[in-house]
Amino acid sequence: MRITILAVGRLKSGPEAELCDDYLDRFRKAGRALGFRSIDLIEVDSGGGMEAEAERLLAKLPQGAHTIRLDEHGREHRSEAFSTYIATLRDRGVPDLCFLIGGAEGYGKAIQSAVPETMAFGKQTWPHRMVRAMLAEQLYRAVSIEAGLPYHKA
Repeated sequence: MRITILAVGRLKSGPEAELCDDYLDRFRKAGRALGFRSIDLIEVDSGGGMEAEAERLLAKLPQGAHTIRLDEHGREHRSEAFSTYIATLRDRGVPDLCFLIGGAEGYGKAIQSAVPETMAFGKQTWPHRMVRAMLAEQLYRAVSIEAGLPYHKA
């Protein structure tokens, strides 16, 4: 399975970018042996309104990907359940899993219609650069749980 994080806006260098890169590298190392072939972060330009951002996201969405939209009103997962969920998708033969991180204004109607599945990191509103790092960490945590690594201490 290939995993893509598709995000509106460019993450500049700094602690959030370093943290995100670190967890993505950890995921790559731990995930290969578990059938997670790659993980990529693709950024699209922000601006022009939600509908323009939606068009840019849809243009970069891997064709046929199982896609999850990060949204504060989305479904919340415990880390173990999230790990099981992505492993189940992999085991069902889903070739691409994509996570969307929208712009500051949210998602355009085209994205909301095309990607009804949502996920949240709690009820709070998080800065987008933190969400990237949090998603990268949770993906690494998921493969570490799947691999039986000691990282996750439940």
